[in-house]
Amino acid sequence: MNNKLAIVVPCYNEEEMLPITTKELGDVLARLKGKGKIAEDSFVLYVDDGSKDKTWELIEGFHAEHDYIRGLKLAGNVGHQFALTAGLVTACEDADMLISIDADLQDDTLVMEEMIDKYAAGCDIVYGVRNDRKRDSLFKRTTAQMFYKLLAAMGVRTIYNHADFRLMSRRAVESFSQYKETNLYIRGIVPMLGYQTDCVYYERKERVAGESKYPLNKMLSLAWNGITSFSVKPINFVMTIGVIIVAFSILAAIYALISYGTGHVVAGWTSLILSIWFLGGLQLFAIGLVGQYIGKIYLEVKHRPRYQIEKKLD
Repeated sequence: MNNKLAIVVPCYNEEEMLPITTKELGDVLARLKGKGKIAEDSFVLYVDDGSKDKTWELIEGFHAEHDYIRGLKLAGNVGHQFALTAGLVTACEDADMLISIDADLQDDTLVMEEMIDKYAAGCDIVYGVRNDRKRDSLFKRTTAQMFYKLLAAMGVRTIYNHADFRLMSRRAVESFSQYKETNLYIRGIVPMLGYQTDCVYYERKERVAGESKYPLNKMLSLAWNGITSFSVKPINFVMTIGVIIVAFSILAAIYALISYGTGHVVAGWTSLILSIWFLGGLQLFAIGLVGQYIGKIYLEVKHRPRYQIEKKLD
């Protein structure tokens, strides 16, 4: 039976969390092995994304202590999405199914068994989906909902309230690895693969140690990357606004000529200045938006490697 599991865990400055994560994931593997649901040589792969603390030293220590711990050290910090990709592609070579989860363990490891049951039933992709966002602040909850609605409006296929906690079969990961873009948004790519999918639902927990590695600026950057990597509707939207403004300008010109012909000319310095400022700001915004897409093209056409592996512990 093809039931060798790899749990892929991207890590960045997680020295406080790793001892807790290692123990919990070890217990998960032991429980699943005891029930015969995964192979005895199933493993956890930690991916060190250029940490500045003792994360890699801890990984080396856990690797020497536990036969189920493996490690992958990237040469420098490349970001969560690339680190996760490196772990999935590497672990795929020696696993039948892979579960990705963050090192903070805010995602519920208890539902991994349900994921594996759905994999055994024929699913290639099983999404871990949050039941609700009660633990989030009002700001974060509101902005998250707005983000998902905006993605849907832009035509991007995503799973509502799903981050990067998911199970993927080997062939799903192999298909994912064929997507070579530099502007990587995994949550948008996985639904495009087209394999049989299902969801499991859980309540997200609080982080018990360390600090969040996704502050507001990184969340906004990821959101913007997700929109612009999968949709050109923002450019179409700006073009539509431009057409509407041109139409109003023509109407205003006709009105001005009629007013001039009838002698009803009124000085409009304020409205003129406001119009110039508005159109100037709109032009700068449009140029900047197009520039964002051109910048993405610039990054893509260079075909630079997305990550480099410095060390590997099997």
